[in-house]
Amino acid sequence: MTYEELWQRLLSVYDAGEAKAVVRYVLDIRFGLTLADVLCGKVTQLSSDNQAELGKIMKRLEKGEPVQYVLGKADFCGRTLCVAPGVLIPRPETAELCCWIAEEKRPSAILDIGTGSGCIAVTLALDMPQSQVTAWDISDAALHIASCNAEQTGAHVVFVKQDVLQVEAAQPMWDVIVSNPPYICLGERHDMERNVLDFEPHLALFVPDEDPLLFYRAIACYAANALNPGGRLYFELNPLHAVHARALVSSLGFRNVEMRDDQFGKLRFLKAIKI
Repeated sequence: MTYEELWQRLLSVYDAGEAKAVVRYVLDIRFGLTLADVLCGKVTQLSSDNQAELGKIMKRLEKGEPVQYVLGKADFCGRTLCVAPGVLIPRPETAELCCWIAEEKRPSAILDIGTGSGCIAVTLALDMPQSQVTAWDISDAALHIASCNAEQTGAHVVFVKQDVLQVEAAQPMWDVIVSNPPYICLGERHDMERNVLDFEPHLALFVPDEDPLLFYRAIACYAANALNPGGRLYFELNPLHAVHARALVSSLGFRNVEMRDDQFGKLRFLKAIKI
């Protein structure tokens, strides 16, 4: 198969630009072919075993399976993390949230709620090495993947199985609480891409239409008790409910509530300070 034949097989899933990028990513990550190699036609020179493996990969991609799941890897904040269908694929927006948190250079006791792949917890542990990072998730599969990512990157993170909807009140113990919780209402499904809706875990994506702030409320209420004075609460937001999330944290006594757009111009992040 030539490069052109490969990317054209994905046109039922992606537009031409995305299809080309996905195929180039596969050829680079799995087979070590540079863009120059691809343009010089070296795809057709792969061994028979590699050609067979490439064929299997293409069949999965044609079904809409995200390339990160197919390869078991995702790029995040300049590092390569393991991913699998049990966790969300790390997004560039979440990397922006990590950068915002890491602007504070002081050592902190950090809690990442709903860690998934561990992308936030691992990144903060590596970029803020004097901090103590703990990460919660309700999913055993997610905790396994996150633990693997911490081990392979050398990040020191304590992982705990915990449902934030069932957490007990706590004495102040954290300087930072951060979460990218489930925030997509079920009614928004018709606007979602097939490769997200069909393959990424619904447990990490969706909230009931009648309660879009379900996890924000639970986390903010916990943070109001569990953050040290001056502690910071960070959220990744659903832009459709960002204003309501701000009102929520303000009603719980947080101050200096700040919101930021993501790189795509959507109101995506919130930071609030505990009095």
